Amino acid sequence: MQDPRACSKGDPCSCSPPASQATGTPSAAHAVDAAHQPEKAGVDRRKFLTGTAAAAALAGASTAQDPKSDVRSDLFLKEEHWRERMQAPDDGKKFGWVVDVRRCFGCHGCEVACKAENDIPLGNYMRQTIYHDYEKEQGGLARIMVPMACQHCEDAPCIKACPCGAMHKGAGGSVQVDYDSCSGHGACKEACPYGAIYIDPVANQAIKCHNCTHRVDEGMDPACVATCPSEALYFGDLNDPESKVSKLKARLEDEDALDQLRPEKGTRPRAWFAGSKDRSIKEWEPKIPGEGESYHNDAYSVYQWKKGGAE
Repeated sequence: MQDPRACSKGDPCSCSPPASQATGTPSAAHAVDAAHQPEKAGVDRRKFLTGTAAAAALAGASTAQDPKSDVRSDLFLKEEHWRERMQAPDDGKKFGWVVDVRRCFGCHGCEVACKAENDIPLGNYMRQTIYHDYEKEQGGLARIMVPMACQHCEDAPCIKACPCGAMHKGAGGSVQVDYDSCSGHGACKEACPYGAIYIDPVANQAIKCHNCTHRVDEGMDPACVATCPSEALYFGDLNDPESKVSKLKARLEDEDALDQLRPEKGTRPRAWFAGSKDRSIKEWEPKIPGEGESYHNDAYSVYQWKKGGAE
């Protein structure tokens, strides 16, 4: 794959995969997001189904580093190229998440449901449960399980970095991928501070959580939420004060029990984490992937438990 910044120098994006690499059947995740994209004149969706995406011509990279954050702003395009894509539809909704780390016991049901719902290939993840082992004061080891996925940021770096015009805000402010435009360029993955994007090995396109928009449109919860047996995952409209997620968020805020990941990045994520007071988010945050990374199998390894102490 070419340098993710190579398309940001004022020339049209030319990073579409060659036809020899664009074979195979993309995952259901592609079809789900594609079904929620507005129809474009002259666009043949079969191009997406064979993995030959057309890239939009965008120009000019922003090289100025935002003094308020340490996000990879060196990857960002000029604002004129992403301003409209950062604007969510005027549907009056604001989708968000509360993850109650205290309730998660690591069954991985959310991951299995996500993979089944979206036909995610082996070794790749839209969401993953991250392990953090620690030594208890009374002796012995314990483990914290943290369900992770896209944070659906208000100020999404992936949208600013995408040179093909594929990353954009969808219903309720969910960050979505337009697979008619995505070329698997990889700048979005490089810019994501949470490691929530991977490049599909078959279609060579960016894959990430899309809030199960196809289910939400039908009045259902995302597959992970519907499956979680411990009710550790909450999703809904934060603009609706009567929604379950709004009520829980308000209560936990009153208890000063909510944190967000890497606020120094300035992305304003739409996910909040509730944890115990004696186990700060800063303790397990280093286990979360960062820019240029994705969820991986090593996160599951029980061999991370170390004799005589935690990592």
